[in-house]
Order: sequence, then structure tokens, then C-alpha cells
Amino acid sequence: MIEGVVAADLFLHAALVTIAELRTYVAGHPRAKGVARLRRVVDLAEPKAESAMETRLRMLLVLAGLPRPEAQVSIRDVEGRFVGRPDLLYRRQRLAIEYDGGNHRDRLVDDNRRQNDLVGAGFRLLRFTAADVYGTPDRVASEVLSAISQHPQSRQPAR
Repeated sequence: MIEGVVAADLFLHAALVTIAELRTYVAGHPRAKGVARLRRVVDLAEPKAESAMETRLRMLLVLAGLPRPEAQVSIRDVEGRFVGRPDLLYRRQRLAIEYDGGNHRDRLVDDNRRQNDLVGAGFRLLRFTAADVYGTPDRVASEVLSAISQHPQSRQPAR
């Protein structure tokens, strides 16, 4: 099912299909083989996901029983300045999550600035790689669960 959601996210992000079109298809084929699985894929799909690994990370969290995080949310500080747009966000818990891909070293300076800005705006940030997602998924889920279970005092509200 994870790879089905990966495919759906990629098609949605590329605007090759809409969630509404997928839901219409599912509703129009209630007895088709595999439609229950497709319905679940559509329910889990996210048009804002920007990479297959972001989707895999999100699915790891959801399938571990954690709440579904928001994807690609622009965060602004109290003055309205753009702070960052993390891959995944638990807004109420002020937890941002980033997937660091293979080209991460090329973007290290920008990523560090964004991380500092997010922390300065009162967010916590967790970063994961493919080695984490594939090699230690239970640890990833445990770290995120631990982080969202904490309720930090917000220093600054974000919009």
C-alpha cells in the first residue's frame, strides 16, 4: 500500500489527477477488485508531498499509529515573515519534520538557516534520511511519538 500512496502522491503533485477524480473513480467502482485498498490509498494521498521519500516517511508515521502530519506548510513568525516550509508538520505540537535526501550536503547552508529560523520561532525539528526510514523505522516512529507527546510552551505563535 505504501508504494500505492507514493504513486498517488506523485501523480497528484504533478497535477496529472486530482483527489476528487480519484474519489469519483473509487465511488463509481464499488465492487471492483482492489477498490478497498485503492480507497485507503486515496484517503492517505497528499497532493502537497514533494518526493517519494517524504511520502514514505509520512506513511511510516501513519502506519505506526501516529496522527497524520500536515505536508509542506508555510510557517511565518509573529511579524508575518516566512520562517520555513517543513516537509511534515505537527502544528499544535510545534514539531517540524524534514526528510534529508541524497543532495542534502549541497543544501546544507540553506537547511541550517531554515532550521535556525524554525527553532527561533519556537518549533522543534527532527531530521531523517533514507537510512532512518528504511533501516530503523521503529526508532523514527518512536522519536516522533516522543516529540509529539511533549507539549512545549510556545514562545511565539506561528501562523
